Amino acid sequence: MNDTPQDTASIEIWFDFASHYSYLAVMRVEDVAAARGVAVRWKPVLLGPVFRAIGWQSSPFIDQKAKGEYAWRDIERQCRKYGLELVRPSVFPRASLTPLRVALAGADEPWIGDFCREVMRMNFARDLDIDSADAVGDALGRLGLPPGPILARALSDTNKLALRTQTEEARRRGLFGAPTFFAGDEMFWGNDRLEDALEHAAGPGRRTARETGE
Repeated sequence: MNDTPQDTASIEIWFDFASHYSYLAVMRVEDVAAARGVAVRWKPVLLGPVFRAIGWQSSPFIDQKAKGEYAWRDIERQCRKYGLELVRPSVFPRASLTPLRVALAGADEPWIGDFCREVMRMNFARDLDIDSADAVGDALGRLGLPPGPILARALSDTNKLALRTQTEEARRRGLFGAPTFFAGDEMFWGNDRLEDALEHAAGPGRRTARETGE
């Protein structure tokens, strides 16, 4: 379980494994947060219900063709910038309910970051299915984790309800896309606002590891 002291600076990352901009943020958030002494709180969310509540029937990157094509070109540039692999998924957005349920069940576990990065690689670097129990079980196995107990917990009625509840919370807090970061009550939207969110979370009295030479 997460035993980070309560007074440690933290940010929340709200993400969906189907989101290409979430891919960029999920793959780098732990490293850049650690460099600033900020803890990461993982908040998986279903974007579909969030979009429908706004009045969108699908992702704006699907409904607006020009925006969608621009986004993929932008993603290519950003992946080169961050040294990330990219294979444009043959299905976009890809169904992501099962891994989101696992991420919620394991949100406070020490393996959560590794799991989220592995699922993102499956989707955006390997063009693989990520929603079946077999696919998610294989991802857990590659991390040396026991798929059976984790999937059983993730697919329980209690955890399914918890994901719906968390998605409703996202709507109440004003989330309209992913990734979204919260530092306290302050919201930052988009991968390019990750550093701003971290600076806000760390506060003016904190210094980064680079600045202190640690």
